[in-house]
Amino acid sequence: MKRARKGTYGYIRYEKIKRGLVTAIMFAVPLTLYFIAVNHFGSNRNIFTIVAVLGLIPAAKFAVDWIMILMQKSAPERIVSQTEEKAARLTRGYELVVTAYEGRMPLDCVVVCGNDAACFSSHGVKDKFAFMEKHIAGILNANGYYSVNVKIFNEERMFLERIGQFAEKTQMFRENAPSGDEKDQEEREEMILYIIKRISL
Repeated sequence: MKRARKGTYGYIRYEKIKRGLVTAIMFAVPLTLYFIAVNHFGSNRNIFTIVAVLGLIPAAKFAVDWIMILMQKSAPERIVSQTEEKAARLTRGYELVVTAYEGRMPLDCVVVCGNDAACFSSHGVKDKFAFMEKHIAGILNANGYYSVNVKIFNEERMFLERIGQFAEKTQMFRENAPSGDEKDQEEREEMILYIIKRISL
């Protein structure tokens, strides 16, 4: 199983397998201990029962993480390949599930250029787009990346048009961002994407 990092295509599929295996191991260890102890002592009234029960607490946490990722869908391969084609020289990420207290939003693709972040969500609830745009912009603002224009699309054509504009007029979009040379702008875009990754599953 090839490792997929957060923000890359294939991450959700990889995490489903990885978290499933970790959850199975986390449950197997205390349960194995419990049954061995019961078999040895002939009763569950022993210290190993307490140890096994306590061992199930972290196992339950891993199970919740696994269930959370099982509920997510991988990004459509078509939109990923089109994004790679149009935004090959731009900062981009894939399969990010942004979380907030009020819910979560799956983002198939995120492309950052200058002070703009264009996101595509094929599975997100459109009614929550405005809230999530504000939420992401607020987190970026709190981390020193002010007034970033975050836009979530659910129509492929509009998203691809937007990132096509980024690709064609990269310099113009970067000039609208806070001052700095082009290298600084690229680093800034990477940091914006990094922060979005940090608030994702």
